Formats: sequence, C-alpha cells, structure tokens
Amino acid sequence: MKLDHIALYVQDLENARTFFIRYFGATSNEMYHNPRTGLKTYFLSFGDGARLEIMARPDTVECEKSPLRTGFIHVAFSVGGKERVDELTERLRADGYAVVSGPRTTGDGYYESCVEGPEGNLIELTE
Repeated sequence: MKLDHIALYVQDLENARTFFIRYFGATSNEMYHNPRTGLKTYFLSFGDGARLEIMARPDTVECEKSPLRTGFIHVAFSVGGKERVDELTERLRADGYAVVSGPRTTGDGYYESCVEGPEGNLIELTE
C-alpha cells in the first residue's frame, strides 16, 4: 500500500500551481473543471512520490490556520540535503514567503525548515 495523493483547497488555484512548479519542480496535469459545482483541480507530481491535488471551488470558506489545530498541518518535501534546505529556505524568504522555523536540526534528528506557502499553508523542507 502507498499514499497516492493529498488534496488541498486554495482560493487562488493558479498561484498555488505556480508556487509548487517554481519551487518544487512539480509537473501538472491539465485542469479538471466541473461546471456544475465550480470545482477546478490540478494534480501535481513530484517524481515518484505521492501527488498533491490542489483544488478550488467558489463556495469554499477560509478558516483560521492555527498550527495547533487538529487535522493536516503541513506538507513536507525532502529536497536532497541540508545545503538544499538552506538554499530553498533563503530563496523563499527572499521572494517574500515567511519562514516559520529553521533551518535547524530538530530533537528527533531531522534537518528542516518550515515556510508559509500560498495562503498560509505550511510547507516543511527536509533533507
């Protein structure tokens, strides 16, 4: 068994798609659009791992994104080493994204940073 994909609702679908393509090398399928519900989606692939489905609908509501809420909290990307974590963290910071933590080695031995991506969704960068 393997994890196939994770889904994320966003308000600005094209901005989210561009973010994951620009910073994480995602490849995207063609947009799916359901005219009855207004749902629009893209599946983003990152090599041979799980995919990320980004979705938008006109009737979604924005909720507080507290990092201590229940539910999914962040999406983590293994970027290929400490140096790459540092480089991508600084690139994202320079491009205006808030760095929430790190880069640092956590108590359980991970080298990581955490950045607020599009619409405040947390993106973790790991070795």
